[in-house]
Amino acid sequence: MIETHAPSAYAYPLLIRHLWHAPMTCNPRQEIVSGETLRYDYAALYARVERLAGGLASLGIGKGDTVAVINWDDHRYLECFFAIPMIGAVLHTVNPRLAPEQILYTINHAGDDAILVHADFVPLVEQIADRIERPVKLIYLGDEPGARPPAGYAGEYEALLAAAEDGFEFEDFDEHTTATTFYTTGTTGDPKGVFYSHRQLVLHTLGLIAGLGSADNDNRFHRGDVYMPITPMFHVHAWGMPYAATLMGVKQVYPGRYEPARLLKLIEREEVTFSHCVPTILHMLLSAPEAEKTDLSHWKVVIGGAAMPRALALAAAERGIAAFTGYGLSETCPVLTTADMSGSVEVTTDEASITRRCVTGIPMPMVDLRVVDAGNNDIPRGGGVSGEVVVRAPWLTQGYTGDEDRSAALWDSGYLHTGDVGYLDEDGSLHLTDRMKDVIKSGGEWISSLQLEDVVSRCDGVAEAAAIGIPDAHWTERPLILVVRSDPGLEAGPVLAAIRAEVEHGRLSEWAVPERVEFVDALPRTSVGKLDKKAMRVLFGGPAG
Repeated sequence: MIETHAPSAYAYPLLIRHLWHAPMTCNPRQEIVSGETLRYDYAALYARVERLAGGLASLGIGKGDTVAVINWDDHRYLECFFAIPMIGAVLHTVNPRLAPEQILYTINHAGDDAILVHADFVPLVEQIADRIERPVKLIYLGDEPGARPPAGYAGEYEALLAAAEDGFEFEDFDEHTTATTFYTTGTTGDPKGVFYSHRQLVLHTLGLIAGLGSADNDNRFHRGDVYMPITPMFHVHAWGMPYAATLMGVKQVYPGRYEPARLLKLIEREEVTFSHCVPTILHMLLSAPEAEKTDLSHWKVVIGGAAMPRALALAAAERGIAAFTGYGLSETCPVLTTADMSGSVEVTTDEASITRRCVTGIPMPMVDLRVVDAGNNDIPRGGGVSGEVVVRAPWLTQGYTGDEDRSAALWDSGYLHTGDVGYLDEDGSLHLTDRMKDVIKSGGEWISSLQLEDVVSRCDGVAEAAAIGIPDAHWTERPLILVVRSDPGLEAGPVLAAIRAEVEHGRLSEWAVPERVEFVDALPRTSVGKLDKKAMRVLFGGPAG
């Protein structure tokens, strides 16, 4: 075969800037809402992206530089999602919930050249500014018109845009150019830096649209939706959904601070139909007094970051909310699977529907997902035998920044090792049973903390539950149940009875019955709202004995 390539043929690199062609052609007047008052459209958004690019260039920021953002979820963060990588720079989304020393570590490790700082986080930056290892330009994000930046800042965001010219010309470059970076915390050591190229982010965006858009049920994300993130934009690019929402040209709503009353007001007023969050946030919203007067029956919510308890899925369904599980990691950009709700036409509270909503789900397009044993051999699906989940997809991080050893372990044998334990059923749905680090090992038996939590969360009077392993001199570990009560009168008896009933039905090992149930006011959580089992083990584990 003789191939002929026209000299003027365009190779079309997969760059973030190319996500703009469709919305600017088809939906330039679609609305963007930020907080309580600001409204503008896609045409104005893109013009501001151009001006931000020009403003950064005027400060000497360009290809290869790294620009950090410490901000709430607003329109300016969305503009940074595009303008910074579109000039060939790297967007560093900083988690402001980390300890100041950890934030300092990420700024130094990433080699930030500029930092955009919201007014609320100026004191945080002041704590660490004299220990930032390289010259850095600070840009102030004030909420009041005409806000003046603090001393030492290179400028103020709106003034920077106002001084820039329209029509910044974005150039093509290698699609493998790094576009974003952020840092994920583990159980030990310093935060780990992950990074994503333009190619990876574009392919993840297309994968999201293909996977969610092809659903024949209430998982579907389509052009008629109104999107609002309730996962922080610093956390894995708000799960990549702002890129997908922009490419789709849908109405977008950015809430600013995550306050229950504000979120519920925006959901109702702006008729939000599609969001994503961790279980804690959904529980917080459903428990807020304002929720009783808010119509949530048109709302679809992807729940990720932690397993969705059946009790939470049921509470959502009772309000008409189509909540369903999504699964992924910081290292996977993040989405790998979503719950399979094929054929569902309405939200119901029957047990089969609730169970399906909580299952980890089927792989998204282009995801090669396996469950393997300790020798990296495939475990046949359909038998309920668990192993480690390993994956390949065109959008997975290729390693950890500057860390060869952990990068090699992550990609052992050519598949990314998730550290999660689960099995594939006969229909190809993934069922997670635990994190490898959270499996409770007792008397030679492996006990799933997720199964224990699911059983306890369904008990009357339980608001939240967590299961951890605590040291035991005879049995290595024994399970401990931590419970946040919704009924102050709840005692340990009904909780233990529910676990024993599961043992009698053969669904749990007899080793799963704990000796202790502790009632607590709140469960420790990480900076992104996940259960912090490391902290729980420190607080409640004590010495082996």
